[in-house]
Amino acid sequence: MNDAPRIDPRDVVIDAERARPDLLGARPDAEGTNFALFSDHAEKVELCLFDEAGETELKRLELPRAEGGIFHGYCPEVGPGQAYGYRVHGPFAPQDGHRFNPNKLLLDPYAMAMRGTLKWDDALYGYPVGGSDLEMDGRDSAPFMPKAVVADPVFDWEADAAPRVPWSKTMIYEAHVKGLTMRHPGVVEADRGTFKALASEPVIEHLQRLGVTTIELLPIHSMVQDRHLVEKGLRNYWGYNTLGFFAPNRTYLASEDVREVRAAVKRFHAAGIEVILDVVYNHTAEGNELGTTLSFRGIDNASYYLLAEDRRHGFDTTGTGNTLNVAHPMVLRLVMDSLRYWVEAMHVDGFRFDLASTLGREPQGFEREGAFFNAIRQDPVLSQVKLIAEPWDIGEGGYQVGGFPWPFREWNDKFRDDVRGFWRRDPGLLPRLSERLMGSPVQFNHSHRPATSSVNFLAAHDGFTLWDTLSFNDKHNEANGEDNRDGHGHNLSDNMGAEGATEDAGINAARERRAKAMLATLMLSQGVPMLLAGDEMGQSQDGNNNAYCQDNELTWLDWDNPREALTEAVAALSDLRRAWSEHLAPVDFWPRPEATESRWYHPGGREMTPAEWEDGELRMIGLRHHRGGAPDLMIVVNAGDDGRFRLPDGRWRRVLDTARDALTCDDAAEGDQDLGWQSVAVFAQILPEHPPAS
Repeated sequence: MNDAPRIDPRDVVIDAERARPDLLGARPDAEGTNFALFSDHAEKVELCLFDEAGETELKRLELPRAEGGIFHGYCPEVGPGQAYGYRVHGPFAPQDGHRFNPNKLLLDPYAMAMRGTLKWDDALYGYPVGGSDLEMDGRDSAPFMPKAVVADPVFDWEADAAPRVPWSKTMIYEAHVKGLTMRHPGVVEADRGTFKALASEPVIEHLQRLGVTTIELLPIHSMVQDRHLVEKGLRNYWGYNTLGFFAPNRTYLASEDVREVRAAVKRFHAAGIEVILDVVYNHTAEGNELGTTLSFRGIDNASYYLLAEDRRHGFDTTGTGNTLNVAHPMVLRLVMDSLRYWVEAMHVDGFRFDLASTLGREPQGFEREGAFFNAIRQDPVLSQVKLIAEPWDIGEGGYQVGGFPWPFREWNDKFRDDVRGFWRRDPGLLPRLSERLMGSPVQFNHSHRPATSSVNFLAAHDGFTLWDTLSFNDKHNEANGEDNRDGHGHNLSDNMGAEGATEDAGINAARERRAKAMLATLMLSQGVPMLLAGDEMGQSQDGNNNAYCQDNELTWLDWDNPREALTEAVAALSDLRRAWSEHLAPVDFWPRPEATESRWYHPGGREMTPAEWEDGELRMIGLRHHRGGAPDLMIVVNAGDDGRFRLPDGRWRRVLDTARDALTCDDAAEGDQDLGWQSVAVFAQILPEHPPAS
């Protein structure tokens, strides 16, 4: 197919006989394009065709048929590249939940590509801004709206094959398309910030050096820049402000061509790296009842959104003003169709669901057997890919860590908090640290869930980076323009003697030492490790723990000034994790077969007693993993000062020590062993029939 319409839009006609209601969106074939839009309460739907630039409306056609609320029509000779939008007629009755306004050009929820960007203007609102939302606004919004584009479905995937990395061998790297590439000196300058740069050779080589198996991208769906940020000279950087669930964010493409995303995925797969998308199906960019009318609100507000009892207002569990109504079968279909599109057409390997508790909300509250989760679990395509839940939202009963059904894995903020607290020497955290090292069984060892259910992390996009956790006692979000009121205060951080960057060599050395120990805790814990992009280089955001609006050098990775010791540490730790995966990344929780067990050791060389677990000042402990037929592995963590740890009888080798410049080692070890302050050491047992492992 050609990437351009095959007919002047002014000459387009509708062929009702060839129209299909089962193909939602704009679906081109060899002879034309089928258009279909769901709206249960609309009275009429008009298809608007635009010129090549997407600026001038050239033709308006009524979709002639509606079955089951799906308005549809077929346009012969219309092909890929045609820009279009919809105008939907129906009651403007906000008190009943209906906000139809044909003066507003609406984006197709199934749009797979877009032309142009949103330009802020009061005409984008369905009511007169500053007046009552019960009054209809008559201005045309088309000049300010991006347009949907009929997309070419053809792409040469050749022999592309998904890596399908087992969860037990997975290491996730959470990154931002623009932030990861914008300052990389090895990336072609014109490509920086785009998918071309993301899958460039220097970036892929870096990920391979770290041992990354799976890159998790912050939202790449088409999104809207928040008006209040634009007016303050800021930009929505993270992208949790989705406008469409099929089209990629235009700013991440060097051209308009969505095939750039496919090419990037293909290159990652060739390198053995999976691609996971952070997706936002809990809300959209339209905000509350005083927000814009860009798509869903004008197509069918009462179907696409959860409404409050009074029907005029939205029911908000996301803190963004609206909540997508995934309990509605056609809205659920939209989400499922989107997910399948990204897997089948774009070849992505899985998803991380933002505020996933919202997706499980039923009339009685969160339900792990709810419609959304059941739909995913029975789906022959989606049940086969990686699925990760952010297991909370801001609604009542929204915190659900451990509450999601298999095959979902979950972000585990308990791991983050307990590991941060332990290494800053908070008292009494050994019992909780022991749970985190063992995959958080209290939360996840139920309902036949595997030991890979917990996604462990020290830092994520939301909050302090790892280095800032060691550099700031307080958040410093002044650059966000909210007088440092935004962002949470629960950082569990410790500046270690100076607030922020310092020239004090001793403080910097201590920060680096603790960072290596924390990274070791992450990589030696059971579950699935996730690394925030930049933490392997000591990336700082100057203490900003809510950098959602900082699309600048504050958040873009500083490739020119890396802390190379941390990069080397991550590489060494991932090597060790792979070499000892049976001990460090088991599929099942303990207890397992009789020949497999884990035991906890006091620094004095004996197994821990109940009284010793209650010693709030004990900061050193050993974890011995035994697996029949293989050497034992002893992990010793020491959050305190220099100390000694007595190894169990037998011959051992010290194979890793975070107190050293080079973490990997191979030193004979028996009896009492020196453990440096704020460090982690790993010892491998030597069996007669096994040579030393490293």
